[in-house]
Amino acid sequence: MCGICGVYEKNRDNRALVERMHEILAHRGPDASSVYQSGEVCLGHRRLSIIDLATGDQPMFNAERTLAIVFNGEIYNYRELREELRQQGVRFATQSDTEVILKLYEAQGVESFRRLNGIFAFAILDERGGAAKLVLARDHFGVKPLHYYAREGRFIFASEQKAILLHPGVERALNRQSLHYHLNLRYTQSNETLFEGIYRLPPAHYLIVEAGQIKEIAPYYHLEYQIDYRKSEAEWLELIPRYLQQAVQRQLVSDVPIGVYLSGGMDSSSIVAMMREAGVEKINTFTLGFNEPTDELDDAQIVANYYQTDHHTLRMDLNPMRLLPEVVWHAEEPKINLLQGFLMSQFVSRHVKVVLGGLGGDELFAGYDIHRYIYPLNALHRAVPRKLEEAVLSKISSLGYRLQTGLGKMAWDEYRRGAQMLLATGNIAKFYLILRNAWDFDEGYWRQIYAPEFLRQPLKPVLSEFEPFFRNNGDLTALDQVYRAEFHSKMVNDYLLTEDRMSMAHSVEERVPFLDLDLVQLGFSIPTRLKMRGNRTKYLLRKAMAPHLPPEILRKKKWGFTFNPYLQYQKDLKTTAQRILTRERVERDGIFNYEYIRAIFEAPPHPRMRWHYNYLWVLTGFYIWKRMFLESNDFKKKNFELGSFY
Repeated sequence: MCGICGVYEKNRDNRALVERMHEILAHRGPDASSVYQSGEVCLGHRRLSIIDLATGDQPMFNAERTLAIVFNGEIYNYRELREELRQQGVRFATQSDTEVILKLYEAQGVESFRRLNGIFAFAILDERGGAAKLVLARDHFGVKPLHYYAREGRFIFASEQKAILLHPGVERALNRQSLHYHLNLRYTQSNETLFEGIYRLPPAHYLIVEAGQIKEIAPYYHLEYQIDYRKSEAEWLELIPRYLQQAVQRQLVSDVPIGVYLSGGMDSSSIVAMMREAGVEKINTFTLGFNEPTDELDDAQIVANYYQTDHHTLRMDLNPMRLLPEVVWHAEEPKINLLQGFLMSQFVSRHVKVVLGGLGGDELFAGYDIHRYIYPLNALHRAVPRKLEEAVLSKISSLGYRLQTGLGKMAWDEYRRGAQMLLATGNIAKFYLILRNAWDFDEGYWRQIYAPEFLRQPLKPVLSEFEPFFRNNGDLTALDQVYRAEFHSKMVNDYLLTEDRMSMAHSVEERVPFLDLDLVQLGFSIPTRLKMRGNRTKYLLRKAMAPHLPPEILRKKKWGFTFNPYLQYQKDLKTTAQRILTRERVERDGIFNYEYIRAIFEAPPHPRMRWHYNYLWVLTGFYIWKRMFLESNDFKKKNFELGSFY
């Protein structure tokens, strides 16, 4: 895996700038670095050597040097594509997947991108015909990041946003709308970021720049949602292990050792099983414990013993909040699920450079607890008219909010959210968002969260960002619609972002076999009634993997790879938040309502106040982010001392 960056700008020599840009990305590629300038375009690359260690350095060129590429990622079907091109008379100078991308583009243009099965973000400088054209692309499902800034004839791109901020022409300002989405969802949903003017290229899209200006942004691939009702359960049970083994086999391509993040759950355990069946003799597995009752160390050990892996265990630091500035620097967002991934990849980096993870299995095979809330109401969502929800049920919901908040019982908040979720039946988008902790359906909550001056400029509610996922659904059930929404929102902008940034923080490449192109297309063709049965998650996957896994793992209840916010609040979250979220700081900035923050601090700790503790966590990270990236140059200095943010 690597880091890429570049600038396309008239009348400016950007070599020194790109040198600094790729230096700030050094953690993404410590093995080699290079800068290449041609006319108005300057490209930078940091390399983490995984494939073709001897001849894979970048930028890579075609024979005439009219094409140049910088690439972050891995192409798992590059050998097949290489052989196809070779038989057509194409000659290769290296054994790398990077050169395959370049040769395929040279022959087939942007249409070739859909044929790449892998995780990737790349930029191709195309100078055929004289005029310079820059072509950027991001993988089908958004595993690898790619950000850009375009204004006044200046185009800048990079794997991480901090590199873009180094350009003196980029103003560092808060994107208010993105912040609002983030406070609702705990991640930033949309192609915008928390930085005004910096965007994310959407998954499965390419972007073309000419003369420093964007000429086109377009998709090269659409994931089809065509449910196959013709196949029997027995046929699916035969197909799932075959496609999963194929995906794992593809992603074993590497010239360096590979490990597995092993939680003891279905997904990571299935990957270990498929690795063993693929003939991998030495399997390195890694597990993290949180020093909490839901730790999965024993479950992971069962799988490690069953498959005789070389198993490594790490227990979480009892005071992890001290690492918050460093993880915010890497993530560039104030997220709550960073610390565990950061410490895990730090631990893994001592042993391997590539690790496989189970992300994507829950999205494809119905593995989240939220699916258990939607499944029983699948038919009812279709039966209840949307107009009934809007005219009657939503008003009852608003009354419930006023009643609960009027009584001042924060611990009742969870019950009230549950009631509001049920009252959203018939409006699946709203139902889903309440399940995912969104709060802006209640007008009064806006005034609790925000300071009056922040509300003087209007903000779009989070529902506006999600409604497109729930339109034109044809025969899709409510649960199918949720699968689609999760796959294109939380998975990409929360889970995958976290996985990429925390693994690359320690120069570890993480691969995700469940997001293999063929396996994803298979997963989204399976009917809902087979993915879940009797309100049990992963019914079909459990049955398909029964011959391959220990019985204890098949029966195991799912636990998320995360902290319990109630327990963490009583460790070091409360003390850290109190030192960051002072009345003086909060009221000076005029964004948040300090009285609501104070009320949470003063409330007796309660296990049903998890939303409130996560809210404090996000705000604490936000003020570290704001000081680091907007108010100072701490992000350039890599100042990670928590005390300096008090």
